[in-house]
Amino acid sequence: METINQTKIKTSFYKDFVEITKARLAISVVFSTIAGYLLGIDSWSSHNWYVLFLLAVGGYCMVGASNVFNQIIEKDLDALMDRTKNRPLPSERMTKQTAFIFGSVLTILGLIILYNVNPKTAMFSAISIFMYVSLYTPLKTITPLSVFVGAFPGAIPFMLGWVAATGHFGIEAGTLFIIQFFWQFPHFWAIGWFLFDDYKKAGFFMLPTGNKDKKTALQIILYTFWTILASVIPAFGFTGHLFLSIPAVIFVVFLGIWMLFYAFKLHNAMDAKAARKLMLVSVSYISLLQIVYVVDKFLR
Repeated sequence: METINQTKIKTSFYKDFVEITKARLAISVVFSTIAGYLLGIDSWSSHNWYVLFLLAVGGYCMVGASNVFNQIIEKDLDALMDRTKNRPLPSERMTKQTAFIFGSVLTILGLIILYNVNPKTAMFSAISIFMYVSLYTPLKTITPLSVFVGAFPGAIPFMLGWVAATGHFGIEAGTLFIIQFFWQFPHFWAIGWFLFDDYKKAGFFMLPTGNKDKKTALQIILYTFWTILASVIPAFGFTGHLFLSIPAVIFVVFLGIWMLFYAFKLHNAMDAKAARKLMLVSVSYISLLQIVYVVDKFLR
């Protein structure tokens, strides 16, 4: 009986850990950071494995902490939405005090680990968690500009990897930041579209006009187009050591056309199904783009 109970406790703890740190999101953020790191290194050595380990663990701690603090602040609002009402805090499987301690421990561990990569990596991570928790989270119930504010911490991971590899922020890291910054808008507006009714229950303002209308759909198209433009900038030799070959650019452009196609489909269909599809395509776009960037570097 004790073994069964212990198994249940472990399973429950694992489930709560995954939910309160938003594991899927955290892993995707760590993936972006690792991609940026691989783009920033000059050559591969055994030391790189150690740094990758620190980035993965430290990065997960910091993103997980951000999500823990976010859910503490939004506990009562999460209880109103079907998508989030069964999370550890609104379902009362975990107390705010426990969550706060957990988030604080993750923050401290994350900063210590990332400081051992280099101080600037820890600094940018601290800025990211501050903006996400102290600015983006409270603004979600006040103004659609929350997405703009949230795009800053959301764009940090890709460039953070470059900073971790080089120890400085330059044109290369800035370019990686801009790419992921513009990408945030069509991605999160697509989410805001298909979850519009659920978000409305909590009073979240995610769409630029506040409504699922043609103006919002048009802005999604425009920001998708700007994402594509930002993604091909490294091909023109203006971004220092960050460079894309012609074959890689062609692949990136095709990825962009794919995403743009679904942005136009949303503009035509104006429904949740099209918005969800665009969201899935946008996730594939940024992941595949990062893979193309890394593969292109090591094949040249």
